[in-house]
Amino acid sequence: MRRSTRRRGSGAPTIALPLASEREELPLYAQLYQNIREHILSGSLAAGATIPSARTMAADLRLSRNTIEAALGLLVEDGFVTRRVGAGTVVADVRDLASLAPRWRRAPAPATPARDPLLTEPAAPPAPLSARGARLAAAGLAERDADHRGLPTTVDVTKFPLGEWNRLLARASRERGLRALQSGDPQGDRALRRAVAEHVRLARGVRCTADQVLIVNSTQQALDLTSRLLLAAGDLVLVEEPGYPSARAVFTAGGATVSGLPVDRHGARTDRLEEFPGTRMLYLTPSHQFPLGVTLTLRRRMAALAWARAHGAWIVEDDYDSEFRYDGRPIAALQGLDRHGRVLYIGTFNKVLFPGLRLAYLIVPEALADSYTSARRLTDGGSPPNVQTALAAFIRSGHFAAHLRRMRLHYRTRRDALVRRLTALGDAIRLGASDTGLHLVAHLADGVDDERLAAAGAGFGLGIAPLSNYFAEHRAGEPVPRGLLLTFGASSIAEIGAGAAAFSPLLRPPRAAARRATRAPSP
Repeated sequence: MRRSTRRRGSGAPTIALPLASEREELPLYAQLYQNIREHILSGSLAAGATIPSARTMAADLRLSRNTIEAALGLLVEDGFVTRRVGAGTVVADVRDLASLAPRWRRAPAPATPARDPLLTEPAAPPAPLSARGARLAAAGLAERDADHRGLPTTVDVTKFPLGEWNRLLARASRERGLRALQSGDPQGDRALRRAVAEHVRLARGVRCTADQVLIVNSTQQALDLTSRLLLAAGDLVLVEEPGYPSARAVFTAGGATVSGLPVDRHGARTDRLEEFPGTRMLYLTPSHQFPLGVTLTLRRRMAALAWARAHGAWIVEDDYDSEFRYDGRPIAALQGLDRHGRVLYIGTFNKVLFPGLRLAYLIVPEALADSYTSARRLTDGGSPPNVQTALAAFIRSGHFAAHLRRMRLHYRTRRDALVRRLTALGDAIRLGASDTGLHLVAHLADGVDDERLAAAGAGFGLGIAPLSNYFAEHRAGEPVPRGLLLTFGASSIAEIGAGAAAFSPLLRPPRAAARRATRAPSP
């Protein structure tokens, strides 16, 4: 039964407790607090009105005085009523308090929504995002839902020398002492920057000093910092088509206008750069184009550098996995050919060593080094110093070079196994470049459903995604190129075989089909 009280002769509204089933998850003092609060906010208890005394409400509602006092105390604390000796409990002027949420702590919410609208305050709508925030959220959501995110980790972490790494981490912690608990240089540990500069000079032909190296957490962070520092809203950025979706997403989220530069068997069509007047930045993966795997020719590299110098544009070189080259001589980085400070070079240890490391590097022209360091200090302050110290020791001691040699051989056996399985399919598949990196592309005939094939081969341990997902721009009437993006770094030989066998029956090689047609009996 509902219990209620009304101030005698006052015309004041009824102060009542609802039936127990309506608010049974709330304590009695909270129910009473909510009831009186709603009367005040709705105006049925006007400013200056006197609320019945605690003794009166306790008698009328058949509650203890302590319960009444607890409810009134919360109302006083939140500013809805005042209590003065001789004047009783008086309703305050709450016109400026109507949007306040109660500060009392309610019990955990039930599994199903409450039926009484007075029981649960309606959730406030989220604050509107800024234009940049909306772009960032939309790009991140699209990136999360893209099929290429379904690819497994491409690095075989089981081969990493974890014991030696843990010893280096422990030594770094001992040597740094209390400094290990403090933040480090936002540009990155000096020893690690020197080690990176030496490595890329020897292995990739990059021309730089340690002062040009910025240690970051990932390629994505390097791209985000670059977008913030070098691009204004509406600036035109060219990315490879097909290309790395995350790069396109970062530039789009930053407010840039992004267009695709076509890629063919010689790499990005830098001979067409003049078709995009006003371009501010060009993003390239020249040593191992993602996803097609081709290498940008020297002629096109020189054309890109000449274009950047003539137009005052920037080139971002993403050299994400060129350490793993299996055939032929290593291709020198584009940055090493730059004599006018127009190229920013990105490398990552997350793909070379293990993804949980969260360390990459960005090499910038000397004129930009201080600006990038200042931006890093403002954004996240820098990467963990102990991990950087350990990685510097890992490189200096020769463990890094030895690990790369072992992993090249290891990944090459996986690459060879996958190539053998795909070559056996005959004309059904045309293999793309496979001399570098941890993935390759199997091109399919027009009209073949690469999404269906990718779904058929998923779940066996071989990373597989439809190539069509990496094309962001299509001309009307032109077919979307079809193929399969296959990552093999983290796959065993057995998993490579199982994955290839899963989708191969759906290919129907043309020559096999022709032979079946030849053998078919005449009608």
